[in-house]
Amino acid sequence: MSNIKDLQNVQPLEGFDWDAFEAGSTVTDQSHEDLEKAYDETLNKVTEHQVVEGTVIALNKREAVVNIGYKSDGIIPISEFRYNPDLKVGDKVEVYVENQEDKKGQLILSHKKARASKSWDRVNEALDNEEIINGFIKCRTKGGMIVDVFGIEAFLPGSQIDVHPIRDYDQFVGKTMEFKIVKINQEFKNVVVSHKALIEAEIEAQKKEIISRLEKGQVLEGVVKNITSYGVFVDLGGVDGLIHITDLSWGRVSDPHEIVTLDEKINVVIIDFDNEKKRIALGLKQLTPHPWDAIDPNIKVGDKVTGKVVVMADYGAFVEIAPGVEGLIHVSEMSWSQHLRSAQDFLKVGDEVEAVILTLDLEERKMSLGIKQLKPDPWENIDTKYPVGSKHTAKVRNFTNFGVFVELEEGVDGLIHISDLSWTKKVKHPAEFTQVAAPIDVIVLEIDKENRRLSLGHKQLEENPWNKYEALYTVGSVHEGTIKEIMDKGAVITLEENVEGFSTPKHLVKEDGTTPVKGDVLPFKVIEFNKDSKRIILSHSRTFEEEKETEKKAPRKPAKKEATPTIQNQAASTTLGDIDALAQLKAQMEAEKKAPAPKAEDKAAE
Repeated sequence: MSNIKDLQNVQPLEGFDWDAFEAGSTVTDQSHEDLEKAYDETLNKVTEHQVVEGTVIALNKREAVVNIGYKSDGIIPISEFRYNPDLKVGDKVEVYVENQEDKKGQLILSHKKARASKSWDRVNEALDNEEIINGFIKCRTKGGMIVDVFGIEAFLPGSQIDVHPIRDYDQFVGKTMEFKIVKINQEFKNVVVSHKALIEAEIEAQKKEIISRLEKGQVLEGVVKNITSYGVFVDLGGVDGLIHITDLSWGRVSDPHEIVTLDEKINVVIIDFDNEKKRIALGLKQLTPHPWDAIDPNIKVGDKVTGKVVVMADYGAFVEIAPGVEGLIHVSEMSWSQHLRSAQDFLKVGDEVEAVILTLDLEERKMSLGIKQLKPDPWENIDTKYPVGSKHTAKVRNFTNFGVFVELEEGVDGLIHISDLSWTKKVKHPAEFTQVAAPIDVIVLEIDKENRRLSLGHKQLEENPWNKYEALYTVGSVHEGTIKEIMDKGAVITLEENVEGFSTPKHLVKEDGTTPVKGDVLPFKVIEFNKDSKRIILSHSRTFEEEKETEKKAPRKPAKKEATPTIQNQAASTTLGDIDALAQLKAQMEAEKKAPAPKAEDKAAE
């Protein structure tokens, strides 16, 4: 009963829309407006060209759906997130509102533009805070790579990709890596990043730990990471060591590629290391016995060995008679010749040679060799092959001011003194007489076997002509000569048989008082002859001066026409007695003119 009373007291709501209720709607006009207002208050206030934060609510291969709390979600191409391959549903991302509604009522968002709008502030902040950031390697460029960082294209130098040398840069294109901003050019908006900087600190810590465990003589396994002209770098598992080219093999190595290859695993021994500079010196050859320790113990001086020339120098050649065992052939041991020559005149790298061991020191691991010893020493039998007085043909080697050095055969040289070149010619320099490489006939004058010297002569091949000249060019004899050369001290005169004499200036004056010139042919009188010094002193003026003296001293004949001028020449000094004598002479001459001529029979009687 009470229920019925309650129902009777229920009154209908004012303004209840019964028509809408019948149609199925339970919301009044007033409540609908309230609901719309309440819903609008739950949405973010979004304006266009604004950067807001959104949440990824869905992902596929092409697009990402982002909710920014607006009445609709935005769709962003997945390519704008390629720098972040780990993007997943629920991640917070910044987006740029391009349009609240397009023609389809769709919210238009851009992650790329959001990054770009704040990128410059972000990179500066990352540099200041030494922040580790992600970047997408877009492509290669000259000297490095282009990296997308916060929407900005940054430069990654090739040397900053890794601590190890990079041989294939293309393998990094399209990858997302961690970087550290190392440099920003505010004026040109340039950004430089480094991946190497991130791992260097870790590597340094690894190096310290590894080096702290190293010991000299320790054998480790490593990987060949780089080969240079001077050695090989080996990765020992976080720290690098260098095998110098001289420590690759006991033998000579011209190119490290002959011994190892890139990425090859090898065992090495630690020779030395520096904790401060973190340098590690490694050895490869030290893992094998030294070749000198395996050399034949019976080898001795005088033995013949064969080997290959591995190094050439001006002073000699290094010959490898076994891997790692070398001997030096000094240039003086290549030929018996005493002439200074270069080792390259005898041998070259790669030549196979036979040599004789001259010295051997197994402790010092040194050996000297010789190849001239394979031939007999030409001075051993010099007395029998080139006895004193024997004649030979030699080859001119070189000149000095005092003579000519000639070679009779390899290792046998001799000297022709300048005074032994010619009996007659005055040779000032040997170049006037012969020339280098020309043949010349010689005679052995003296042998000095101990000092390996031969005294030779050339003029001795002919008889000394001065024995004959002594009888021909006697003092006082006159000979025709040609002036060969005129000097301040006199002139050289060529006589018969190419004999040369000398005349001083005062003995060159002609009868008319003039001085002859080169090439004039004149008579010369010998005023001095010295056989020992081979000297002939001549005078042209003596040929006419002495004739005049003779004429003056000879008795005068009255009939001579020369008497009158003689008298005239003496008139200035005539005495009274002389005048009387002249008067008598004149009377006698006049009487002879007046006397009758003798008859023919008288002349016949006479």
